[in-house]
Amino acid sequence: MKITELWVYPIKAIRGIQLTSARLGPQGIRHDRRFMLCRIEESGDLTKIQLSRYPQCTLFAQEIVGESIHVKYLTPPEPLVPSKPEQATVLEVPLEPELEGLEKADVNLHQSLVVAYRMGPKYDAWFSACFGFDTALVFIGDGRRSVLGTFSPNAQTAAKSWLSSMTSYVAGSTAETDEDWLTFTDCAPYLVTTEQSLKNVSARLATGEVEMGAFRPNVVVDGEAEWDEDFWTELSLNRRHKLALTKNCNRCTSLNVDYNTGRTAQGERGTVLKKLMSDRRVDTGAKHSSVFGRYGFLTSGPNPNGNGSDEVSVGDSVDVVARTDKRAVWDWPIKDPGAARYYRRA
Repeated sequence: MKITELWVYPIKAIRGIQLTSARLGPQGIRHDRRFMLCRIEESGDLTKIQLSRYPQCTLFAQEIVGESIHVKYLTPPEPLVPSKPEQATVLEVPLEPELEGLEKADVNLHQSLVVAYRMGPKYDAWFSACFGFDTALVFIGDGRRSVLGTFSPNAQTAAKSWLSSMTSYVAGSTAETDEDWLTFTDCAPYLVTTEQSLKNVSARLATGEVEMGAFRPNVVVDGEAEWDEDFWTELSLNRRHKLALTKNCNRCTSLNVDYNTGRTAQGERGTVLKKLMSDRRVDTGAKHSSVFGRYGFLTSGPNPNGNGSDEVSVGDSVDVVARTDKRAVWDWPIKDPGAARYYRRA
């Protein structure tokens, strides 16, 4: 098999950037989802903006130019908000903002909390003019989000967790250390999908193909058989990099969005999720969600040779190193307020 597409999303939820090569790291492809958009509530609290609830996110295109992200607003044929001067301008966001002087903000993304940095009035005003409501752009900076459930390949078994907690109690310490952590990626640093499974989805629609970008992957593989990836547990990319695939990606209404209008698509294209629900509710931990793709973590360290050795490119080989005969079970406590927590440093 081989890599056929690579994607990065510097600002979460808006259109992705398709790459020909990408540098890999423990927190994902370089620059992936280090920025995030939030709605500013009347209380002043920040709540996440995600494509499933705000389909107008698809009207924002981003590209990396030098050391900046250039963001453009793509006014749809039927405008969603009143015209504002900002909508005709390009917003430049530094890839590595100076943290000094930036206001800190608490951000809750799927119960994995982080203290992030607000980029400031200039950026908030631009996005607010395009969304039509008060919006804030936040940066992860030196923040870290916890990996909840057993998504991390380093997650301990229940027995080991019990033994560890007893040892900590006896030693007089309750400190916890997370070996893996996240930026603003949802539940894992990588999402892997296959073209074979996409063909299965497209075949369900008489009106044409579904674009892979709608599934918002990081690494796309051609694949050998549809849905075979459900059982992959480890991949080797170009025989250098290893990805541990730990969980399924359970899908939402973002699949139904028309990227050109910023609205739910008309006709069959707006029923993609419904069509998948017929036979792809295969995760016993999320019985009401359909599965497409696998969440992954990079388990190979940086290559000591450097000089681009941490990169992969479209066309690179992909091998399944390990597989299982049972599908993974979702256990991320997304809706449990009591499970919300910050990353705990050693």
